Amino acid sequence: MPHVDLRVYAILDPKRTKGRPLPELARAAVDGGATLLQYRDKDSETRQLVETARAIRAAVAGAGVPLLINDRVDVALAAGAEGVHIGQSDMTVTDARRLLGPEAIIGLTLKTEADARGMEGLPLDYGCIGGVFETVSKINPELPLGTRGFASVAAVARAAAPGKAIGAIAGIDPTNAAAIIAAGADGVAVISALFMQNDVAAATARLRAIVDEALAARGALT
Repeated sequence: MPHVDLRVYAILDPKRTKGRPLPELARAAVDGGATLLQYRDKDSETRQLVETARAIRAAVAGAGVPLLINDRVDVALAAGAEGVHIGQSDMTVTDARRLLGPEAIIGLTLKTEADARGMEGLPLDYGCIGGVFETVSKINPELPLGTRGFASVAAVARAAAPGKAIGAIAGIDPTNAAAIIAAGADGVAVISALFMQNDVAAATARLRAIVDEALAARGALT
C-alpha cells in the first residue's frame, strides 16, 4: 500500500471558503506546499459531489498531490479520486479496500485509544486523531484531546499499526502545529488555518515550514 504524506493535509469544505470556489482553493494550497487534499461535503447531492471532486482533481492535475473523499467511497470511485477518509461509523476499512483496490489511500478517524487499538490488521494507510483542539469547523460533542491526549492515542495507534502514518485534526494552526508534531503527529489536517485565510498559498507555505521544522527537530523528517 502507498506511503501517504500527511504533513499538510488540506481539507476542502464548502462552508469554509470565504466565498471562493473549491478547485481554486485546492490549487492554491497545493502551490503552497499541501501534501494531501480531502474534499469534505456533508450537504451536497451525490451528483454535485462527483462534479466538484472532478473539478478539484482537474485543478491540481500534475501536482502529484492525492485527493481523498470524506466518507463517500462511491464518490471517490466515480470521480477517480485517489482514496477516501472514513469515520468510525462509515463503511468499514475492509469493505472500502475491497471496493477501491490495493492502490487507493484509505484513512480512518481515531477519537479514542479503543479506536486506535482497532487499527490492528486493517488495510489502511493512516489514522487521523481528533479533535485535538477546539474548532469551529465541526461540532465535536467530546472535549478536545489536547496534546497530552493526542500523544496517548497516537502511542496506542503506533503499537497497533506499526509503520502507518498518524495525523492530527481540529483547531490546528500555526500557533500549535509544532506542539502537536512534537507530541507525535506525522502531519496536521487543517481547514480554517488555510481556507479562511486571504492568501491560501502563503498560509499553506507558512504551515508547511512549521511542520517540516518540527518534524526535523523530532528526527522524523525523511
